[in-house]
Amino acid sequence: MIHSNNISQILPNLLYPNFLTFCYNLFKIYLIISNHNRFMEGNYIYPSKDPLIKLRQEMKLRGFSQKTIKSYLHYITNLLQKTRKGPKNINGEDVRTYLEYLADAGRSASTLNLAYSALQLYFAKILRRRFFMAIPRAKKAKKLPQVFTKDEVGRILASLNNVKHKLILGLMYSSGLRVSEVVNVKVSDLDLTAKMMRVQQGKGRKDRNTIISQKVAGVLQKYLKNKKSDDYVFSGSRNRRLNERTIQKIFSQALKKSGLKKTGACHSLRHSFATHLLENGTDIRYIQELLGHANLQTTQIYTKVCNNSLRQISSPLD
Repeated sequence: MIHSNNISQILPNLLYPNFLTFCYNLFKIYLIISNHNRFMEGNYIYPSKDPLIKLRQEMKLRGFSQKTIKSYLHYITNLLQKTRKGPKNINGEDVRTYLEYLADAGRSASTLNLAYSALQLYFAKILRRRFFMAIPRAKKAKKLPQVFTKDEVGRILASLNNVKHKLILGLMYSSGLRVSEVVNVKVSDLDLTAKMMRVQQGKGRKDRNTIISQKVAGVLQKYLKNKKSDDYVFSGSRNRRLNERTIQKIFSQALKKSGLKKTGACHSLRHSFATHLLENGTDIRYIQELLGHANLQTTQIYTKVCNNSLRQISSPLD
């Protein structure tokens, strides 16, 4: 006769020969399902009625970078906060007022157009609203890029005593890198023997190859002596990649110490790289490839700041 107290122990074995194995397999199935659901939710692959989640789906399908996704979501949520309205209650006048607010705050035409694109994708594509047809984009001012001469670049680099800081700015100038690109360079991206490097997932999520100067390659060879191939070339604490803002501060301090009266930013080193190559007689199509420009017209702006072209023009007074 089976005692009632032993039923709970005996019954599982009657129903399933190996109850522990059964529980273990059941738990594994639960983990697989729950992990799958979390993965699907985290990547927003599943269909959703939430417009913001649909927007993230759309941006991922279009291959937007995380930086662009973050910017788009910022402008959309900022508009909703400013108007204190739900997405379906926003109208064309609300969007106009918000873009005017950004313009009055001194935002550039590029920033205004980024906000415009974010709002257009959300309201026109996701919510299928039609009021965007009557809202114009901001016209970009046709400004020439800020370029330093070779001597001025030399003075900026010479003002730095820190080898790492000097290498960062030196590589940006020698290879025409953006700030967002130099922070992501890994040791495995460099071929110091060939004096070449691979830029992984640059602007527009495109890979490209570019050059490294012989001087920079020589210093890098010593600097990278104890680094592994998957390490960032320029890392911060705990071998993490540097923050873009850190490099911008390094440049600002170097420019100030150099004594130059010119204004400029990190990106001016990239502009200077392209301009100096053009002045040295490099074919503009090669420069386009080194910079990773999709359109040759983007690269042609440097012909307007190239000193060689201007020197060949004689003044009518002469």
